[in-house]
Amino acid sequence: MMRTRPLKVALLGCGVVGSEVARIMTTHADDLAQRIGAPVELAGVAVRRPSKVREGIDPALVTTDATALVKRGDIDVVVEVIGGIEPARSLITTAFEHGASVVSANKALLAQDGAALHAAAEEHGRDLYYEAAVAGAIPLIRPLRESLAGDKVNRVLGIVNGTTNFILDKMDSTGAGYQEALDEATALGYAEADPTADVEGFDAAAKAAILAGIAFHTRVRLDDVHREGMTEVTAADFRSAKEMGCTIKLLAICERARDGASVTARVHPAMIPLSHPLASVRGAYNAVFVESDAAGQLMFYGPGAGGSPTASAVLGDLVAVCRNKLNGTTGPGESAYAALPVSPMGDVVTRYHISLDVADKPGVLAQVATVFAEHGVSIDTVRQSGKDGEASLVVVTHRAFDAALTGTVEALRKLDTVRGVASIMRVEGE
Repeated sequence: MMRTRPLKVALLGCGVVGSEVARIMTTHADDLAQRIGAPVELAGVAVRRPSKVREGIDPALVTTDATALVKRGDIDVVVEVIGGIEPARSLITTAFEHGASVVSANKALLAQDGAALHAAAEEHGRDLYYEAAVAGAIPLIRPLRESLAGDKVNRVLGIVNGTTNFILDKMDSTGAGYQEALDEATALGYAEADPTADVEGFDAAAKAAILAGIAFHTRVRLDDVHREGMTEVTAADFRSAKEMGCTIKLLAICERARDGASVTARVHPAMIPLSHPLASVRGAYNAVFVESDAAGQLMFYGPGAGGSPTASAVLGDLVAVCRNKLNGTTGPGESAYAALPVSPMGDVVTRYHISLDVADKPGVLAQVATVFAEHGVSIDTVRQSGKDGEASLVVVTHRAFDAALTGTVEALRKLDTVRGVASIMRVEGE
């Protein structure tokens, strides 16, 4: 039997995502009520600019006092889509203190203070759900947290930023340079006016921290994630990748060590074989590849950003939290029992593609090979080309520690016959 008294929802933020959440709550009100077991009512909307016309939202619901809204006491669920650290953090904890559960899309806050927020939710017996914080509409958090709860996840490898994937895909398919591809992404609305958070990997790093924490039952903060941007990727790198049967993606990679004693989390551009499922992810789409003991290899694919896709994830969480409210229970909280250490990037083992500008004379290859050997880095293939006294040397290694490769490159730079290191890129996905 359906309860007639509605569950009241406070919406913090009414931008691209927030306005879509409000629209779907209104247009799908009857369906949502049937799925939840009670009507849901938009009880207030906190914004910064109250004078702006918001289609479909009663102006009487709009307020600039977000704190007063979450303190009302009659609010059942707070939906936070304002982003950033403050005031979002204070508003979420205040909501818990005043009896509301929270649905958030705030990846930056969760990556930085997820443990404290989970503790606050548990202290007050409330839910904290955040499916929309990673990969937009793609169901990923709940499968990792619930569907794979009985399995052992060993690796999460994914494209979790649509802006960077659009840029790299454009460079791959057209031969465009980085700036040209970025300009097109900006013109089409895929890139912000200031794209730093995307192209320097900050956005993906926050998502990697969240994914690693859930996958490995370990607290992983944003500061634990090794991050490299993609602004130095060139058209020449793509030509080299194609010669290897690869393409280049900005990847978020979370791995459990082979001995199971530690984990790593990192974001950086990497070559990936064209045979790997992630290589075919085009445009602004996201995809995440999960490897576990029992389930094997799973891939989650779909739109990773945008108002409607992200709102879909928010509404899914809203339905779940409202159901829990009606049943007098809460869903899964933080699972950090494993408490595994997060290893530094130097302990990561992977393959590398190194392009060197060298003098075109006898003995250069032998000198370079000796440096690799002295640092314990085994060479898989070497390709040399050049004329008129200058040459290009491309070395692809077997798997090696990142720290060993760093030492190798430093030693190579000291050789008189090495004019410069044109590029260094990891090779993943094998």
